[in-house]
Amino acid sequence: MLLNDTALIYGRYLRQSLRSRFALLFGVLTPLLYLLFYGPLLTRLPLGAGGSSWQVLVPGLLLQLGLFGALFAGFTIIVEKGQGVLERMRVTPVSRLALLLGRVLRDATVFVFQAVLLVLAALVMGLRAPLAGILTGFAFVALLTLSLASLSYALGMKVRTPQEFGPLINAVSMPSMLLSGLMLPMTLAPAWLDVLSHCVPFRYLVDAVRDAYVGHYASAHMLYGVLVAVGFAALAVTVGTRVFRTAGA
Repeated sequence: MLLNDTALIYGRYLRQSLRSRFALLFGVLTPLLYLLFYGPLLTRLPLGAGGSSWQVLVPGLLLQLGLFGALFAGFTIIVEKGQGVLERMRVTPVSRLALLLGRVLRDATVFVFQAVLLVLAALVMGLRAPLAGILTGFAFVALLTLSLASLSYALGMKVRTPQEFGPLINAVSMPSMLLSGLMLPMTLAPAWLDVLSHCVPFRYLVDAVRDAYVGHYASAHMLYGVLVAVGFAALAVTVGTRVFRTAGA
């Protein structure tokens, strides 16, 4: 029943996304602009990391795509609450876990598709990375989306208006981007800032994907990245499911 319910919810929201193709492509615009206008500035800079500047920048842009896109996913829940859609779903026998999983799996599908477009553009501009590393990057994008979208939907269930939701998400997203080393390796930062960045879980994901892009699959960064990504996803889905079960009860 859980699989059937999840597939039903997933299909419903995926069809919505496919009907809005402009939004589907527009979501990759910001990382693509970073790639086009910011990437060439790094080509001759000593970044203090293995691989080319593209192997440093592209992994960060992939996770930036998941970070910002998934964090704002909860806006749709606020709209559905206002229209009564969510309450009509909640009175059906459908699993509460499926109500969450169907949504976050749709989000993961959309952002992995956008990540593919971004990597294709990067390959045209000069990125060279092993296929296994590129696929590993997509897996991390999916896990990050699963985690952050779950928490975003949980927050959307708790707040009443988009005006409350937006500032809270901005307060999380900007420090996370700056401290995780999405744009540049944190090894370039002062020692105190590098130490502080280790308190941000996204730092470990960025380091892992960068290692994957240079073919280092058995590194400590990869191990920590996998552990953090899987653990964070499990925690986020648990929290999201609990909120879906209890909110409005």
